[in-house]
Amino acid sequence: MLEVKQVSKLYENDRGVHNIDFSMQRGEIVGFLGPNGAGKTTTMRMITGYLNPTHGQILIDGHSMADNPKKARRKIGYLPETPPLYPEMTVQSYLRFIANLRDVPAREQKLRVGEAIDKLGLQGREKQIIRSLSKGYKQRLGLAQAILHKPDLLVLDEPTSGLDPKQIIEIRQLIHELGENHTVLLSTHILPEINAICNRVLIINQGRVVLDERPEHLGRTMGETFEVSLEVKGPRERIITELSSLETVAAVKELDAPAAADAVEASAGDAASDEKDTGSVKLLVTSADRSDIREDLFFRLAGAGYPILEMKRESLSLEEIFLKLTTDEPGEVGAAAQEEGDTDA
Repeated sequence: MLEVKQVSKLYENDRGVHNIDFSMQRGEIVGFLGPNGAGKTTTMRMITGYLNPTHGQILIDGHSMADNPKKARRKIGYLPETPPLYPEMTVQSYLRFIANLRDVPAREQKLRVGEAIDKLGLQGREKQIIRSLSKGYKQRLGLAQAILHKPDLLVLDEPTSGLDPKQIIEIRQLIHELGENHTVLLSTHILPEINAICNRVLIINQGRVVLDERPEHLGRTMGETFEVSLEVKGPRERIITELSSLETVAAVKELDAPAAADAVEASAGDAASDEKDTGSVKLLVTSADRSDIREDLFFRLAGAGYPILEMKRESLSLEEIFLKLTTDEPGEVGAAAQEEGDTDA
């Protein structure tokens, strides 16, 4: 649906984007992340035809933005961070105006406007002046103008910026529903939004793509080890011995371990020892080869008669991955991007 091929936008101060290369398939919702000044808005403006790249090629459903801009733009719905609204118009008159701009056939305009109003929850506000709408309804109207001509690709820049929590939830649900019939490129600074909506993550830093992966594969891409936190009922030493003997386990670390003085005191009497045996221990277990070891842990402990009270896989959060990728030195980021490009090639 979208192909961005080695696209750069260069400025005199050396800012901009450098050899951006990615593609999107139909039906994908891709989260586009990056710190301020990373090049997100520049990239989206080139994709939507508002800026011309210094070099590279952008294809929308096979149409070149450089060679066939009119055909390419018809395939795109764009919602900038500030919706392009005319405050003195009514909701209905504005959408009819947009329908004319987008060359929607006259015989279909009434139907299209009605569909957009229904889908974005603007019923009952058709005659309302836009300046009197709340921020949330202005965002809804911005989305309505973006989908009015039934584009294949939606490019949304910070669609939930400035909204209250209730409005954010509503707009996220709308975007999720729109993703059923559209390909969506979503730029946002709200990282939980990516986990809630997107099925792919694209991170840009200093004008270069530093990560392009599905959310569930982020840990593997970052070279993350497979770790599991456990709470197990039974004697600490025996449980640690059982787990350490597994070939698939590299390390077992006790969480919230008692201080040395407490440990000596606890081992002083049989009563304390019995209490330890009937209590539980919290552990962090690391896989030897990054493979999923949860079944191995379950069967070993079940066989030994030690019940697992809690088991949870530990992994880097999207926030941690984002910070890791966007706080490197410029040279390191460039090298990582180049390495990624070599791998993809």
